[in-house]
Amino acid sequence: MRKNIVAGNWKMNNDLAQTQELIADLKKQMSGEPAATIMVAPTYTNLYPAFEALKDTPVIVAAQNMHQEDNGAFTGEISAAMLKSVGVETVILGHSERRAQFNETNELLAKKVDVALENDMTVIFCFGEELEDRKADKHFDLVERQLKESLYHLPKESWKSIILAYEPVWAIGTGETASPEQAQEMHAFIRKSVADKFGSDVADGVSILYGGSCKPGNAKEIFANEDVDGGLIGGASLKAEDFLAIVNSF
Repeated sequence: MRKNIVAGNWKMNNDLAQTQELIADLKKQMSGEPAATIMVAPTYTNLYPAFEALKDTPVIVAAQNMHQEDNGAFTGEISAAMLKSVGVETVILGHSERRAQFNETNELLAKKVDVALENDMTVIFCFGEELEDRKADKHFDLVERQLKESLYHLPKESWKSIILAYEPVWAIGTGETASPEQAQEMHAFIRKSVADKFGSDVADGVSILYGGSCKPGNAKEIFANEDVDGGLIGGASLKAEDFLAIVNSF
């Protein structure tokens, strides 16, 4: 049975003190067994302090990115082994901001996915369409191409370490949100695509998260859809109360 997951992507926000304060708020406000698996992705400089502060909780610490090489002359980059050495075993790959601002291609992301899996990491793989793609009725084709070119070379057994995160790019940080019907339509399409390639056992087991201005006010309605297994949360994850309200929307 697939997991319900809510992952907070903190992006380039929060220095060390602010990260510690947010984590303290999360720990203070969490009570009982969470309604979903909780993940948070601080910036690189705060990964180890976050891991140390959260290791006695069910919260999983994830990285926002990693390099595709094991080591070498790649100034400013971080490898999978470096992440694992500080306790981080989950990584977000393919976020729309990485694709748009740092020119990450499907081919490059396929390499990153391979390296992460070779290092026994869990991958939250992001993908989704721009507004012009949706207006041109190309959103299904684009999403399937992103999946095919980055993930469909994998063996079936690798999918136990893959979490999918559908991001309608037009809804990230804009205040716009895909309607629950639009989210379900795309998530169902994604699951069918995975089933057509890898079989229903893989498709039924993979968690598909929604990412795109998900907030406490709309999370319950979005998560109620059969094929939506949680959310990749941006801005709303920077306030413990809002983030936990989303976690408890199941």
